[in-house]
Amino acid sequence: MKTTFIVALLMGSVSLSGWAANIHVTDAWARTTMPGQKVSGAYMQIQSDVDARLLSVSSPVIPRVEVHEMKMDGEVMRMRELKSVALPKGQIVTLEPGGFHLMLMSLKKPIAVGDIIPLTLVVESGGKKQTIEVKAEARGMDGGMQHHHHH
Repeated sequence: MKTTFIVALLMGSVSLSGWAANIHVTDAWARTTMPGQKVSGAYMQIQSDVDARLLSVSSPVIPRVEVHEMKMDGEVMRMRELKSVALPKGQIVTLEPGGFHLMLMSLKKPIAVGDIIPLTLVVESGGKKQTIEVKAEARGMDGGMQHHHHH
């Protein structure tokens, strides 16, 4: 009797969450800002196990987050807001300086090294939407690779 119940429970949970894409977000970081600077960028790598689209991003601590793309248009680097970013099945989509990235806008205060910026990604796959919570750690312009000197 108990075994049947457990099997039914397992099968039930599989079908309930079966539609959700398996989204892996790695290396999420945000760029630190100077006092008075109202805009920053956030970057990460996103991989989905099904064809999906990143529709939007929001944050409880940032008034506006937009998905942007930078690309060369002849000799000019242009930046534009995107309605969505395709996440092809199995491919790692990199949000990075100079490519797809998140613009953190209307900042209320500077972003300092080590700050954690919570981001909520809205991803659509198979006509269903899901949210992914991401924590982006603030790093300096060098990406935090250099040693910090304490005075």
